[in-house]
Amino acid sequence: MGPTQASTDLAVVGAGPGGYAAAFLAADLGLSVTLIDPEPNPGGVCLYRGCIPSKALLHVAKLIGETRKAKQWGVTFTEPDIDLDRLRKWKDGVVHKLTRGLGQLARKRQVRYTRGRAKLLGSGSLEIQPSGGASSRASFGSIVLATGSSSARLPGLPDESPRILNSTTALALTDIPGKLLVVGGGYIGLELGSVYTALGSQVTVVEMTSGLLPGVDRDLVRPLSRRLEGAFEEILLDTRVARFEDREDGVRVTLEGTGVSRPERTFDRVLVSVGRKPNSADLGLESTRAETGKAGFVQVDAQLRTGEPGLSAIGDLVGQPMLAHKASHEGRVAVEAIAGRQVAFAPAAIPAVVFTEPEIAWCGLTEEEAKRQGRKVEVARFPWAASGRALCMDLTEGVTKLLVDPETERVLGVGITGSGAGEMIAEGVLAVEMAALATDVKLSVHPHPTLSETIMESAEVFFGQSTHVHRPRKY
Repeated sequence: MGPTQASTDLAVVGAGPGGYAAAFLAADLGLSVTLIDPEPNPGGVCLYRGCIPSKALLHVAKLIGETRKAKQWGVTFTEPDIDLDRLRKWKDGVVHKLTRGLGQLARKRQVRYTRGRAKLLGSGSLEIQPSGGASSRASFGSIVLATGSSSARLPGLPDESPRILNSTTALALTDIPGKLLVVGGGYIGLELGSVYTALGSQVTVVEMTSGLLPGVDRDLVRPLSRRLEGAFEEILLDTRVARFEDREDGVRVTLEGTGVSRPERTFDRVLVSVGRKPNSADLGLESTRAETGKAGFVQVDAQLRTGEPGLSAIGDLVGQPMLAHKASHEGRVAVEAIAGRQVAFAPAAIPAVVFTEPEIAWCGLTEEEAKRQGRKVEVARFPWAASGRALCMDLTEGVTKLLVDPETERVLGVGITGSGAGEMIAEGVLAVEMAALATDVKLSVHPHPTLSETIMESAEVFFGQSTHVHRPRKY
């Protein structure tokens, strides 16, 4: 081990959306900060290999889909000519601009950025292994772990086969496979499956459960399922892959399920998207009093503190939901707690978005959660078929819904399926966080004609007074 490094007030291990948010706030509060990550600049999986590159490609997929749909409106485009090299370059350029900008922000804040990996050596101490250099040891007043998560792997997969993709390698866009199997009907599988379908692949999705997006409100999933049934080659529910075989002509898979008519099939590529696991191994946690649960998540309190004094953990490392915006807020709370402020991470609503077309977004209480809790709620739904703006855009399959406490009339949850749902859900988050009443939403004047009006009219549906839907309230 090399010489001991100069210490700073705070070390943040991992420079994803949680880590860099924590480091930047700590610097803004006057702390000296060291930020450690293997990448050239801050950004983490989200910016380099996740949220940002996937949304760039989903934007392209949506554009292609709209040009094809325009034929119904009397506007016919020729089929797109996909220049994969230019598409890849554009996607990578978006990533480069954002990560380079974060590097500049780190320097302006005088955050010491160390490219490498770190491992705990005990209370307040880290072994830092820089990229291409000798390891060193450093002590810090506090440490925040923000090492994120990685793709879960299925047993029986061929080792290091270029035909077996995960969420990272699928975004590399090395080619457009003729036939693609997506294993897992969660949000990652459906988003990437939508991209490859738009680019020309024949996509088959296999999902072990009885529906796509397990755990998501069925009202919200239904319109997307109908759309994807027409877009994908096949969707096989209640089905699992029993066997993989990497052969010269492709990946031979054996499927097991009640509705499987052809158990053995061959695909050019297989994308495995069966969830993610926390990167809690090899962090040196065993040298501290920090504890992990069965799934490998680090256990923390409301201030994101572990059982080891001076050691905090945030983001995917500490549990569900494994979302970038949740990690960012946790990072800020952790730093404020380190700075001695009275804070806690206790949001009433963490929004989730599936960036397919149509998008699905929700926050707060869901119907399934209400049933599990035995909580009485009233559901008010507004169909987008009754929205003038949705009709103008040919987006009538959408729906907006509110979950309302029937006694207090407080908005407990919001769900939206439709184009732009991810942008619209922010109003729902604010309503739930501020304990807004259905009356507040109903009386908030929304611009016309917009899709946001569907939130207001959902509140009107709750009172049986929606202008564009005749649905009298049952008292």
